[in-house]
Amino acid sequence: MRRQLAALFLFCVIDTLGFGLLIPLVPYMADRFGTPPQLITPLLGSYSLCQLLAAPAWGRLSDRYGRRPVLISSLGGACLSYLLLGAAHSVWWLLASRMLAGAMAGNIAAAFAYASDVSAPDKRAATLGLIGAAIGIGFTLGPPLGGLLAGADLHGANFVRPALVSAALSLLGILIVVMVLPESHDAALRAGNPDRSRRGAWRLLRERPVLAHLAAATLLVTYSQSILESIFAIFALHRFGFGPRPVGFLLFAVALPALVMQGGVVRVLVPRLGEARVASAGALVYVGGLVMLGLAPDLALTTSGLLLCGLGLGAYNPSAFALASKQSRGHDRGAVMGAYVASASLARVLGPFSSGSVYAALGPAAPFLIGACVTLPAAWLIRRAAALRPA
Repeated sequence: MRRQLAALFLFCVIDTLGFGLLIPLVPYMADRFGTPPQLITPLLGSYSLCQLLAAPAWGRLSDRYGRRPVLISSLGGACLSYLLLGAAHSVWWLLASRMLAGAMAGNIAAAFAYASDVSAPDKRAATLGLIGAAIGIGFTLGPPLGGLLAGADLHGANFVRPALVSAALSLLGILIVVMVLPESHDAALRAGNPDRSRRGAWRLLRERPVLAHLAAATLLVTYSQSILESIFAIFALHRFGFGPRPVGFLLFAVALPALVMQGGVVRVLVPRLGEARVASAGALVYVGGLVMLGLAPDLALTTSGLLLCGLGLGAYNPSAFALASKQSRGHDRGAVMGAYVASASLARVLGPFSSGSVYAALGPAAPFLIGACVTLPAAWLIRRAAALRPA
């Protein structure tokens, strides 16, 4: 199992590193094409809209055919999307690349399902925290590396170079799956209870109230996170005049504490406090970071707000994932993870489609403060989920 987890850890680092390279760059690419803020953020949301539609299907496919085919297929689609983005010469090419990437984004849910397959129930939170840490490394190193590859100046930025690096990383991820990772979801489990494993995401949420509460909490947290991710580059450009490179390093201030929490602190806190308490506390810390970010008068407090956001997300995400994974029954883990990820994907649609308009109409602080207000009930939903009996 250690060898499998080590390979999966490396896979998740490589996968999210390729994705993270482009996080600070797409808004600048759209801005270069003359796209206004209220249209830039929906462009980012198109990725999540396609992911929302595709995630449950990827989960069911991984339950029926195994985790490896889904990991390989989704990474192949990601590679094509990066090449399309690197060749973009208009906002429509950007839109096509984001939609293709979203439609093929089945790898993260499959990776978490794989980790759940190979871990004992009492070690699952720690294992998912380790995979969350791998994802955190990719998102930690990706934005500053993408900024370095693109350059500091908006007008002279090179967007082809990071896109090609992302495509190469996807190919490397495919090679790891093919060469190192065996199938974790064996044929006996795939054959068992086929009808139940094909249930839709929303039916699963209706039948399992604990999972529904967890998905609702994650929808609220991810909504504000997607607001932060979609608007921050525009915010930093207008507030501080920053180009891709400094924005990449500022986003590092979110990713690094999240990585520290997921990779070490959560693994210590969960055995003592339980997943529910850690997740609800993380949501509250994250709300505090958003409030500080919205009210910050200068760069120092802006950075402090980003650090708090990272700490909160680092505590919330692996703990909530572990709680959600406990709602599966072995044969339907991919479907459960797909349903759970679908709630996050819905939030990632709603956030970008609203953040640009809120920013343009109400000012730079409004998206962060509204995100804080929306996220606050997530702490109660997590505690409520812990009090309910699983269906």
